[in-house]
Amino acid sequence: MRIVIDLQGAQSTGSRNRGIGRYALSLAQGIARNSADHEILLALNGAFPESVDSLRNIFQGLIPQENIVVWHTPEAVSHIDAGNAWRRDAAERVRESFLASLEPDVVLVSSLFEGVEDDSVTSIGCFTNRLPTAVVLYDLIPLINRDIYLKNPLISKWYDSKVRYLKSADLLLAISESSRQEAIRYLGVDALHAVNISTAADAHFKVQSYSDTQKTEVLTRFGLNRAYVMYTGGIDHRKNIEGLIRSYALLPASVRELHQLAVVCSVRPDDRVRLEALAKEHGLDHDEFVMTGFVSENDLLALYNLCQAFVFPSWHEGFGLPALEAMSCGRAVIAANTSSLPEVINNERAMFDPLDDASITQKLREVLMDDAFRRELELHGLEQAKQFSWDITAQRTIAALEAFHQERSLSVAPVEPRQGLPRLAYVSPLPAERSGISDYSAELLPELMRYFNVDLVVKQSVVEPAWINEKCQIRSVEWFVDNAASFDHVLYHFGNSTFHEHMFELVNVIPGVVVLHDFFLSGILAHMELNTPAPGVWTDALYESHGYSAVIDRFHTKELVDTIWKYPVNLAVLKAAQGVIIHSENSRKLAAQWYGSQAGRDWVNIPLLRVPAELPSEGNENIRSKLTLKAEDFVVCSFGLLGPSKLNHRLLDAWLSSPMANDAACVLVFVGQNDPGSYGDQLQQRINQAGVASRIMITGWASSKTFCDYLSVADVGVQLRTHSRGETSAAVLDCMNYGLATVVNANGSMADLDDDGVVKLPDEFTDAQLIAALNQLWTDVQARKVIGARAQAIVHGNHAPSACAAQYKTAIEDFAARSKAGVSELILAVGTLPVTPELSVTDEDLMAVADAIDRSLPAALERSQLLFDVTPFIDGQMPRDKAGALIGDWLARVPAGVRFEPVFADREEQVYRYARAFTLSILGCPSDVLHDEKVSYRMGDRLIMLEGGSAHRDSMQEGLEALRHQGVGFFSVNSEQDSYEQGTIFTELLARADLN
Repeated sequence: MRIVIDLQGAQSTGSRNRGIGRYALSLAQGIARNSADHEILLALNGAFPESVDSLRNIFQGLIPQENIVVWHTPEAVSHIDAGNAWRRDAAERVRESFLASLEPDVVLVSSLFEGVEDDSVTSIGCFTNRLPTAVVLYDLIPLINRDIYLKNPLISKWYDSKVRYLKSADLLLAISESSRQEAIRYLGVDALHAVNISTAADAHFKVQSYSDTQKTEVLTRFGLNRAYVMYTGGIDHRKNIEGLIRSYALLPASVRELHQLAVVCSVRPDDRVRLEALAKEHGLDHDEFVMTGFVSENDLLALYNLCQAFVFPSWHEGFGLPALEAMSCGRAVIAANTSSLPEVINNERAMFDPLDDASITQKLREVLMDDAFRRELELHGLEQAKQFSWDITAQRTIAALEAFHQERSLSVAPVEPRQGLPRLAYVSPLPAERSGISDYSAELLPELMRYFNVDLVVKQSVVEPAWINEKCQIRSVEWFVDNAASFDHVLYHFGNSTFHEHMFELVNVIPGVVVLHDFFLSGILAHMELNTPAPGVWTDALYESHGYSAVIDRFHTKELVDTIWKYPVNLAVLKAAQGVIIHSENSRKLAAQWYGSQAGRDWVNIPLLRVPAELPSEGNENIRSKLTLKAEDFVVCSFGLLGPSKLNHRLLDAWLSSPMANDAACVLVFVGQNDPGSYGDQLQQRINQAGVASRIMITGWASSKTFCDYLSVADVGVQLRTHSRGETSAAVLDCMNYGLATVVNANGSMADLDDDGVVKLPDEFTDAQLIAALNQLWTDVQARKVIGARAQAIVHGNHAPSACAAQYKTAIEDFAARSKAGVSELILAVGTLPVTPELSVTDEDLMAVADAIDRSLPAALERSQLLFDVTPFIDGQMPRDKAGALIGDWLARVPAGVRFEPVFADREEQVYRYARAFTLSILGCPSDVLHDEKVSYRMGDRLIMLEGGSAHRDSMQEGLEALRHQGVGFFSVNSEQDSYEQGTIFTELLARADLN
């Protein structure tokens, strides 16, 4: 189970240094200690940077540092200012989207009632209902005592908004049975969804010994000169300090002469004046009543240990932690007999009626003057305190979360009623375009229309066959842009051809699920940059996907085709996608290879569908005759466009070297268009020189009918590949679909084919291995039949259109549900927040929210950055040629999953900017093709700074602090070391940063 703890209770200015802050922190630590196999993440609000640093240190060794994650809010979102409402509403949605991005099994909110005067932000269900949420419930005191606590309209509005959120929580974790019963009574919470997890005192609250010198020092500092009865816990109406003063004043003078009443807590000046006046009014001398003001934790511990007794007169407490802390220190504790205190004290003899001054006085006199009674309470308190510990509370919390998670996993979510099928915009080329994806779509659509009302979004003027026009609405791209909001889902089919060029911009404007038919999209992007009015589209994509190394190749490689062939250039599409569907595990492997080990883990692999083949009604002999083949010919076919990656020359050489070349009944056919370049010329020349050219054919482009005719009459199929670029071989599946025994090599997606459905050679096969496979299938008719039958069964089972369409439906709906709390939906939700004439929204507000979104929600496949501060080179402190040597050497060493980015300091705005123009010029590339934007930094990024060029750092303190609070690590290196040039320092940095 993944438990995400919203730890703002230990961050906010209102709670951090109070009981709630201590509770939130101690509970989180206890959960971390007792988490067992559960994964614990801490979600921290970046508006409190000092607390972020502190909490990172506190949890060092308890949970991995990468599990401490930070989200951001625009400034000025507190409830105390009504003008903050729009920013606060936006911030609540950013927070919920951020939490959803962590994919929690449950979110634990450590303190919901936050944000009155600071930038704490809490909510439940204002943006997404995909966050199973548990809330720590401290008490409902203001709700139960509205006349006392909610007189201020602003405070009342704030509190009531939090109560509405509280009612939306899935589980309440009460700090006492008293608080649990309040939730059941006043909120109508199901008793099964309110659990008492109790409370504990921190371990340092224990019996301590102090020397006479230490006692004197502490007591003198706080004006205590004799035995004292102590209270701590704050000044508040319900704390009943006034009743305590009156009751203490009723003690006999002889008792008061021997004791002092010490109120140990922060006291506002007006409260101090008021309480001192009350004490004087009731006859207490200045020496008898002491208010210490704020005390440190060490002093509080000493004062607990040194008091004669502890009194807690509050008539309403969520738990009453000070009473437990005093008992843990071995002190006799007397307390009110109301709310939670009886379950904390668990001793009727120690209780009094807080609303009866005489009752309080009687118990004070007893505990101060009756040594035996006091000793009895001390011993009882020490034993009672053992019943509470943070480990016990944490274990109860985890058990409650486990039970909730199990209950939720067994429950079936209600299906929202809807009229008709959901609308799906289907963006793909279609017949009559000469594209394999067009044919694929024509086969998928009939089955997909069982689940969706499909509109087809196309760039072509003619769509075939006729049934598509009859069953579906054909929409232009322009129409779709204007009407996208009317669709429930969008499905893009991406391939590496000109049929898809309009989709790159479209998927960024209208996100949807992407079917990645080709992992490499470099060919079409290069074509768009070089041959269409799309300047820089390929260069931008090279940089975004693969960094400066790819841009260098773009401008320095002699043959552009080498760069096109080398890089996938698909990252922008993958980031924009709501989800990605692939047709083989090879695409996932390529994603991990290019973008890091986590890339592609949530993609869905749906087999490439194939409609079960139907043999032509005309006989095999007639088809062969039409294709100029004899009935007795043994026909080996390879299907698809010819080219170097298809290894057509290897098949030709093997066939010519096999006994089949000498048998007049053996024929080799390449069914497809020959390569238009030198490869095709050489292949044709080899055929012409072989002496058996009449038995070797290259058909040229084959219509669907001709293609199927060859499939139906072939005896053996051969489909070879090298340098797979992530595509799934449809031709292999075609062969299997027709029951052909097919020879493949284990390259790319073909490595995933069932071993008993094909004859699978090693990826790097030898000619001898290919010849042996061909000979076996030529001579062993039974083996051909067995392999072909098994191949056909595999395709008809795993690749059937109905089964694949059902998987499409599930994937599309799952991706859509997951994206409902994503960035696109978040931006839409923020954009539709109500704005009134009294509450205007400025451009600054919009920019602040946009910045919060960017910093809180990194795009999919975002990689760790190694930021190199080149400010000294730009400022002229250090020679530029040194920068070139470093950047060039380090670029060559960057592993997959890491971006190496030179940056420079913008002192005016106190931010770092990507030094793109500088870097491109250093690398000998046009400096104007990329722009120097502000750095988007994330937790886990690293900043390298040079020791010899630190002059700018003093003027960048604010900017550097911002990076540090975000979790960016700093490394300082000596630019004079010779080992720079060998790159050893860079390698060490990668290792130290855990980036390689």
